[in-house]
Amino acid sequence: MFGLIGNIGPWELLLVLVIVLIIVGPGKLPQVGQAVGKALGNFRKAKDQEFEEQLQDKSEK
Repeated sequence: MFGLIGNIGPWELLLVLVIVLIIVGPGKLPQVGQAVGKALGNFRKAKDQEFEEQLQDKSEK
């Protein structure tokens, strides 16, 4: 999957940041960052919880 993306360097990241700034605007950027941070946190919690449930299921068998 990640082979299709290729190497992402600093220039590509800068380009993405500039596009995000143009689309979102500098005033809304902190809110967008906060929303992305919360989404990543929720994803990690769900992943960890699923992993723990799988371990419990295997230990019960």
